[in-house]
Amino acid sequence: MSLLDDLIARSGGVCEFCGDSAGLTPVDVPPGDAAVLLCATCTDDAAPEAHWRCLEGAAWSGIPAVQVAVWRKLGGIDAAWAQEARENMTLDAATQSWAESGAPLAAIEHRDSNGALLAAGDTVVLIKDLPVKGAGFTAKRGTAVRGISLVADNAAHIEGRVEGQRIVILTEFVKKK
Repeated sequence: MSLLDDLIARSGGVCEFCGDSAGLTPVDVPPGDAAVLLCATCTDDAAPEAHWRCLEGAAWSGIPAVQVAVWRKLGGIDAAWAQEARENMTLDAATQSWAESGAPLAAIEHRDSNGALLAAGDTVVLIKDLPVKGAGFTAKRGTAVRGISLVADNAAHIEGRVEGQRIVILTEFVKKK
């Protein structure tokens, strides 16, 4: 099971900040290997301030990675309500220390060979014949791979089914359809 699958299972398939289900992507919560699942709006720093009111509810999450991500995001919003919400968060000592480590949230972006942004569920086409190690076949150029999954901790990898086999594909060898 990939990190993306774990995050979807943990969050119920919705953004861990606002509850939206569109355009979900894993976002690292450094340092360490923790991540949260956020929608396209919550990964966009240009989202309107009114959208960020969802953080007041997300602050009550029992998941330390979500608590840290919310605490850090609230610290970046220059509004009285955000500062008050951040001050009212009660984090255990380890989570507070993690939150104060100051590392910003970093979204992992998967891009195809042409630089187009890939999302989970997209269809891509192979641009090169690719020998599939351990499966004994070659995935041919022009093969459409439908319903891809993104490898959460590596922007250069996606997963998809080719000839009934689930394989990892380098993003440099695909183009978005």
